[in-house]
This record gives sequence, C-alpha cells and structure tokens, in this order.
Amino acid sequence: MLEELKQVVYEANMELPKYGLVTFTWGNVSAMDRESGYFVIKPSGVDYNQLKPEDMVVMDLNMNKIEGRYNPSSDTATHCELYKAFPQIGGIVHTHSSWASSWAQSGRGIPCYGTTHADYIYGEVPCVRNLTKEELEDYEANTGRLIVEHFQNRDIEAVPCVLCKNHGPFTWGKDAYEAVHNAVVLEEVAKMAACTEMINPRATEAPKELLDKHYYRKHGENAYYGQE
Repeated sequence: MLEELKQVVYEANMELPKYGLVTFTWGNVSAMDRESGYFVIKPSGVDYNQLKPEDMVVMDLNMNKIEGRYNPSSDTATHCELYKAFPQIGGIVHTHSSWASSWAQSGRGIPCYGTTHADYIYGEVPCVRNLTKEELEDYEANTGRLIVEHFQNRDIEAVPCVLCKNHGPFTWGKDAYEAVHNAVVLEEVAKMAACTEMINPRATEAPKELLDKHYYRKHGENAYYGQE
C-alpha cells in the first residue's frame, strides 16, 4: 500500500542525516496522501542506517496503524493534528537540529535579520508556549493542537515552520521534500540569527520593505526569481 509514497518518505528521511539535521534517531519525516486519507511516517527509534522503504508506517487520521511492522514515530500524533487542520500541508519534518533547537530551548522566536531568512520565511519564526501539566498527558497530540491554534489565522505557507518551547522545530511543505528543504533553511537561518546576535547584541530586524522585496520576489503571482 502506498509504495511510491513510502519510497518518497524513506528518501526524505535519509536527507536529514545528509544535511546534519539529526543525531542518532532524533528526527522524522512524514507525507500525506489526500486521496486515500492516509499518511506515511518513519518508524520510531529505528536507526537511519537500518531503514528501508518498506519500514515506513502507514497511518490514518484517526491514529490507526493501517500497515507496517514497526510502531510509528512517537511524534505521529503531532503530524496527524497538522494534517487534519491544514489540507495544504503534504509533508512534515521534526528534528532536534542544534541551532533551531537552541532557539526553542531559549523560548525565543527567530527574528528576521536578513534576506536569507526573508527569501523563505515571512518574518519571525514563532516559538509556541510550553504545554501545561494537564496538556502533557496527551503530549504529542496537544503539541500539534498548540501549533494549529497558533497558525489558525496565520499563513502557514508564508511561515512554514515553528519552534516548540524547550523542545525543537517542526517544518512543513506541499510534500516531504519541500518540508525537508524548509528544515534545512530553518537550521541555517537559526544559526545566522544566533551568530548575528553574538557579533552585535544590538542588531535590529531587517526593515519590512526589504522583507517584502525578498519574500515576494520568490513567492506570489509577481515572483520573478528563477526560471519559468
């Protein structure tokens, strides 16, 4: 079932160690098949060196395992909540990448200090609050619900990423590959922002007109970056 999507999710997961976004098994990628209503996700705690496409786990949006010999990622419920809330999301990545997780552990959003950030993310990368003691009883699902709550009236395509306080980042995209791309971008802009503040603790965010120029030259109906 969904063999092609399993291959895609496997390949996308293998991009995480390639780009230095995961240590050991600290990360996962999933992708959604809207036609069937199922999504495919990495199994929990299986070393990347041992992963095979057939190891990917098929889930439905009620958190039922449809196919797979392994348990799905422990973050599956978070992915599920995002897929249920946002039909435009086709792929999700979670990592504990060092720079983005450092901002999350600091409880701070990542300011937009320059054009690299503005090319891909429209403004600050938000950091959502901690879950309450009661919410932690259903930790992974409530993590997803908290992200959904934050983005309910925001553009999740303009800001395709979030930090969870004291935890780490989630990114998303139209498919698994775009979600991985956004995870790589997030880690780079997190590093740049941290270095910016180290070099100049009084650094200020990029002017809005510069943010607009760089974001909209790559996005929207008047975008002109790249080839047709």
